[in-house]
Amino acid sequence: MNTDQHLRWAITTDLIGLRGRVSGVATEAGLRGHRLNDLVTAVNEAVINVLEHGGGEGLVEIWYDADGITVEVTDSAGTLKPQDIHRSRPSSSTPRGFGLWLMGQLCDEFSISQMVGRSRIRLRMTLAQSPR
Repeated sequence: MNTDQHLRWAITTDLIGLRGRVSGVATEAGLRGHRLNDLVTAVNEAVINVLEHGGGEGLVEIWYDADGITVEVTDSAGTLKPQDIHRSRPSSSTPRGFGLWLMGQLCDEFSISQMVGRSRIRLRMTLAQSPR
């Protein structure tokens, strides 16, 4: 396993390419099955959030070590705050707003940090199988 790999790329509307890149790195790291699909889905949701609400521009960074794989998605708007994390499922009467909640359900770790002019979503999956 090559643990020195740290990839970074600009966010674009090419979501198919994004999912392929994330899947490739996560597979190389040792993530498989539904956990692989969960991470790819969560990253896809984070990037869609940037495209629709986060200024439309940003970066994806992905790396792994012996314990897990980490993905950070940074936007150019900086409006997302740590308190925006939904701990309970949004109302089904609301047609939108499930992305942040879903990220928290799919990943072992999910956090939001805010810097001047940017917000960052951090998603992490451990490589050891643990029941969810």
